[in-house]
Amino acid sequence: NSPSPGDAMPTDVIDYTLIGDDLQGVVITLDPGEGVMAEAGAMMYMEAGIEMATTLDPNNAGGGLFDKLLGAGKRVLAGESFFITMFANTATKRRDVAFSAPVPGKIMVLDLKQWGGEVIAQKDSFLCAARGTNIDIAFTKRIGAGFFGGEGFILQRLRGDGLAFVHACGALVERTLAPGEQLRVDTGCLVAMQNTVDYDIRTVPGITNALFGGEGLFFMNLTGPGRVVLQTLPFSRMADRIIAASRVGSGQRRDEGGVLGGLGGLSGLIGGSR
Repeated sequence: NSPSPGDAMPTDVIDYTLIGDDLQGVVITLDPGEGVMAEAGAMMYMEAGIEMATTLDPNNAGGGLFDKLLGAGKRVLAGESFFITMFANTATKRRDVAFSAPVPGKIMVLDLKQWGGEVIAQKDSFLCAARGTNIDIAFTKRIGAGFFGGEGFILQRLRGDGLAFVHACGALVERTLAPGEQLRVDTGCLVAMQNTVDYDIRTVPGITNALFGGEGLFFMNLTGPGRVVLQTLPFSRMADRIIAASRVGSGQRRDEGGVLGGLGGLSGLIGGSR
């Protein structure tokens, strides 16, 4: 399933350094003439000699406007922005350009050659990649996965033989599934997997588990062989907690500390009525 030589331009060989712990960034070191492509708005800093250019389709430089719009539209379906930003080293010595993830979590380095030339990733997870990497969409294989998978019909497909960087919330957990081995995961916890892994959506068994288990009505069933990467904290789950803990309305607040917090709020009401 590796891309053929005509699918994309040769991928640049780049060097990198991950920085940070829970709020990570990546510093890409480019030799003269090398380039990196990144999601629009991800750049943190760039040294003198790095030139940037925004394009609709970096891998179709010779194509017409319709082809460029089609490639950009696919990225939008996959949760990315309409444009891709290219960064190239035009200096005569090695220069750095750095990118940061938009949410708290980890940045994962994918050597696409070691992943069989292709990785299926969750939508909007792409951060940056060596120039020449192909970013496309991957439709879910089954109608049930599209309706109930939490990510809709669209996943990302990254193809090439170089380095790509994706971001995820929380910590990362990697599993290697043997042929026929199954793993059931929360629909929002999948980060990336090899295209050899089969996936489907299953219902949570038992009406009590479905209604009161707190895990939703569906989970994702993954079947090996292949590598799978999971995240411990989907951003949607964190956002739900933030919304639930925020103020309900004007003049209302949610105190911490259980019963004592409630007493504190009650005393505030009494004091305010004097």
